[in-house]
Amino acid sequence: MTAQRIQYHRYGGPEVLRLEDFEPARPGSGEVLVRVKAAAANPMDWKIRGGEMKVLTGRKFPRGLGHDFAGVVAAVGDGVSRLEVGDEVLGGASIKAAGAFAEMVVADEKAVVKKPANLSWEEAAALPIVGLTAFQAMVGKSELRAGQAVFVHGCLGGVGRSAAQLAMARGASVAGSCRATATQEARDLGVSPIVEFDFDAANLAGRFDVVFDTAGTLPGKVAQALLKPGGRILDINPTPAKFVRSALPGPYRLLVAKVAAADLDAVAQAAADGVLRLPIARTVPLAKAIAALTELEVDRTPKGGKLVITTD
Repeated sequence: MTAQRIQYHRYGGPEVLRLEDFEPARPGSGEVLVRVKAAAANPMDWKIRGGEMKVLTGRKFPRGLGHDFAGVVAAVGDGVSRLEVGDEVLGGASIKAAGAFAEMVVADEKAVVKKPANLSWEEAAALPIVGLTAFQAMVGKSELRAGQAVFVHGCLGGVGRSAAQLAMARGASVAGSCRATATQEARDLGVSPIVEFDFDAANLAGRFDVVFDTAGTLPGKVAQALLKPGGRILDINPTPAKFVRSALPGPYRLLVAKVAAADLDAVAQAAADGVLRLPIARTVPLAKAIAALTELEVDRTPKGGKLVITTD
């Protein structure tokens, strides 16, 4: 069985991407083969393609691109119990395997859940990475409770927007930072107060139980100044120095999201219930996706939502 996918034969810039035929792998133990209906882009995709994570991804080529997808289960491997052929699902391909920008993709069953019927393919594909990261930050690491206060640095990015909505759903208040031209959008989301990225922390000092730095650019002293006593600082942008800092006593913790079907299912249900909404800025067919991915990476356009690739 031959299918098409976006892949590359060496690490590099967007110029290495090709839309080519490939032979989808048979699902192994604990894996499912999914016929992709839609897939969503994340900055992680081009970081991996650029070789920034080659310690994890290795040097075996060609490599597929993309992680977040929604589609229909086409085949299941041994030991798969939650899903069966014909199920409509959403999920994420592993960092090492990737390959969601394709007509077919293989993923671990634990990284795939059933798609709520009231979500479109595009809406479902936009959820996995950003939704799972935000959920594990707000519900797992933060243990957020009603009445607490959260500051989200980068509140209109995919993770930031998801975190703000999930925090509010748990009864927390959310303040945040965004670019000056987007303050009305943040206000419409329910964020208040809203500040620009280079804000004066003195005006918000000691007000927050959780400071969530989704952009990885909030100075440590600023984050510390925003915290209430006993508060937590969360970061999702790993570097060797940050891993060391996270292991030390103190409020700072680096979060690397982990695949968990129960968490992803909770994210999908939040979207189905209208609690979590992620805007889609642009939808393109697979045949035109390389140009759109290049534009997103190089020009950072379109802004304000996800780029989603469809196969129909």
